[in-house]
Amino acid sequence: MRLSSFGPANSIARSAETHPLTWRLREDAAPVWLAEYQAKDGYSAARKALAQMSQDEIVQTVKDSGLKGRGGAGFPTGVKWGLMPKDESMNIRYLLCNADEMEPNTYKDRMLMEQLPHLLIEGMIISARALKAYRGYIFLRGEYVDAAIHLRRAVEEAKAAGLLGKNILGSGFDFELFVHTGAGRYICGEETALINSLEGRRANPRAKPPFPAVSGVWGKPTCVNNVETLCNVPAIIGNGVAWYQGLALPGSEDHGTKLMGFSGKVNNPGLWELPFGITARELFEEYAGGMKAGYRLKAWQPGGAGTGFLLPEHLDAQMYAGGIGKVGTRMGTGLAMAVDDSINMVGLLRNMEEFFARESCGWCTPCRDGLPWSVKILRALERGEGQPEDLATLEQLVSFLGPGKTFCAHAPGAVEPLGSAMKYFRSEFEAGVKAPHDNHKLFKGIQPNLLGERW
Repeated sequence: MRLSSFGPANSIARSAETHPLTWRLREDAAPVWLAEYQAKDGYSAARKALAQMSQDEIVQTVKDSGLKGRGGAGFPTGVKWGLMPKDESMNIRYLLCNADEMEPNTYKDRMLMEQLPHLLIEGMIISARALKAYRGYIFLRGEYVDAAIHLRRAVEEAKAAGLLGKNILGSGFDFELFVHTGAGRYICGEETALINSLEGRRANPRAKPPFPAVSGVWGKPTCVNNVETLCNVPAIIGNGVAWYQGLALPGSEDHGTKLMGFSGKVNNPGLWELPFGITARELFEEYAGGMKAGYRLKAWQPGGAGTGFLLPEHLDAQMYAGGIGKVGTRMGTGLAMAVDDSINMVGLLRNMEEFFARESCGWCTPCRDGLPWSVKILRALERGEGQPEDLATLEQLVSFLGPGKTFCAHAPGAVEPLGSAMKYFRSEFEAGVKAPHDNHKLFKGIQPNLLGERW
């Protein structure tokens, strides 16, 4: 079976006014090449930005729009752009597109790159103009073979049409763009690890400060943005701030639209471009079609494997950062996963923590040693051989690996689902503890387990 990003995003009603990211998608899921893209108003925003707007105007427009990063962290894009140095003499600057999409249950950037490669390129041209960057890189997950082929063809098409290279559209602006395939490591999604990997180094995150805006690729000012983030830029420049802010539903503090999805035992798994503020229940019932016959929704994650589990009663939460924050976790990538009642949470968490432990770069001790320890305990609980103190140990690991305790955000994201699963489904973890036996005695001279005590 050939893997494809074809899905429900291609079959819901879409228009340029309401679906800026996906309205150009073809019904047959074939890539939209240059001629068709230009016929559908493609590169008009880039022409406007290059001919009619100064760099500061582009940055201010994006800042006013309220566009936030779509990779999971949700940092305001215009603010990030504003951190680039104002010194004109620093003329070697880089724009990096983070296309290392390796978050489990996440496949939104893949669809954009496979089917709308020119949308990403146009977004990068406008962004590079705003940042005064002379060179851009699309750092692509190694396994995305089709995306690499389509992007490279689109880059050649844009070069031939005078949209990339020297003196683009007679504006005096030069911009070269390269597609760089990574080694297939999850940690490369962290922006400084991505920079190290691009330079040919080991993909370890860097200490911040200095931030990439000051010292990034080869020590030069660098801006790193996600694929979906950059794909929003042409519509913002083309249609204006007021239009963009009007896309989200009332109650949402985030602006624009978002690629959202649902996977698991649902009737219609897939990907849709929807306005911020839609409820998770509407996403789950109307778009994903609810659970398949014979299955019941047990829990769900709102945005990738690094977000906490929620219960069915949390489905009324609005899908935006603050809305999901109100029910105790993060929105992340916005691609939800349904967990059905046939799944044991201990086995599910064991599988997830194995992935996170394997993908740790090993730089800091809490992550390098803590995640494999969680896997060891979860395997024992899954076999029914857990010790009474194992649950306390897991809870301590959740605390020790939380935000601010590690070098980067890898470990906090890894333990967030574990902490929430233990909160809501503790009985399943307790069921894996082996019953005590009278013939087990403490060996003389062995220290008691102090994990449950203060020392």
